[in-house]
This record gives sequence, C-alpha cells and structure tokens, in this order.
Amino acid sequence: MAKTAARQKQAKSAPAKPAPKQREMPPNPPSAPSKELHVFPNPAPQRDYVIQFQVPEFTCHCPLTGQPDFAHFTIDMICDELCVELKSLKMYFWSYRNEGAFHEKVTNTILDDIVKVTDPRFIRITAKWYVRGGIYTNVVVEHRKKGWKPQPAVELPRHAAETGML
Repeated sequence: MAKTAARQKQAKSAPAKPAPKQREMPPNPPSAPSKELHVFPNPAPQRDYVIQFQVPEFTCHCPLTGQPDFAHFTIDMICDELCVELKSLKMYFWSYRNEGAFHEKVTNTILDDIVKVTDPRFIRITAKWYVRGGIYTNVVVEHRKKGWKPQPAVELPRHAAETGML
C-alpha cells in the first residue's frame, strides 16, 4: 500500500509528458484514387511496339462475402495515337480497393475503360487472381482494333549456351 501511495505522489509531482508531435498535413496532399485515366500522344505511332504494365498488388473485395481479393494484373498493349499515363493508371487501379467486384467483371471493365480512352491497336489484360477456396482464377481479355493486322513474328535461330569449356 505504501509503495502505491509513493508512486501516486511521484506521478503527481513528475512533469507531464508532452503529447507526441503529429505530422502536419502537407500543402499538397498525397494522390487519391480516381477512375479518370489520362493519356498522352504516342511518341512513335508509326511503329507497333508493346508497352507492358505490371500491377502486382491489385485489391478489391468479393461482392458476396466482402472478403478481400488480390490479383496480379499484366497489361500488354500496342498503342495507336494515345498512350495511357502511368500515374493515372495507378490511381485507377487503386480506386477498386474498396469496391466489390467479380473477377471476370472487374477484368473486363478495366479493359473497356482503357480502350475507351486510348483506342489501342491491341490490348491484352491477364489477371491472375490469388487462391480462394483452393482455386486460382486467371482471366484473360483482349481487344483488337478493327482492321489492325499484327506484324509477322520474327523467328531467330537458337544457339546453344556457351560455357567457355569445350
């Protein structure tokens, strides 16, 4: 009992700890999720070339159970006149974080939204959904611009790997 009274007396006489300093809100707050995709002119519209985006941390949730869903998205696209701007694509993917969506629906919606703003020659989206109930789900969707014909693939000869030892 005497020890408790001594501690209480010591606590009353000790100076109060200052509250920890909290970080102030920055003048330009961090970006926020957005469904708005921005574009910029294709720097080489005369050429077919592939732009690949990897989105390894996509998150939404199941519209039936509310459980989180995670996926790795790969977007391969051959742009025509416009390219999708990277930061807006990041904010766009972030906007799904608190939405409920079936795997097939969200993958097709993302394709439709990118096609709407860029009108690419070709785009393929591969969504590899992480396991749920013991099942992995992969959804692959494509769009080809009407009349676009891909260049024929170039087959190069294969050579055995050299080790430096004959």
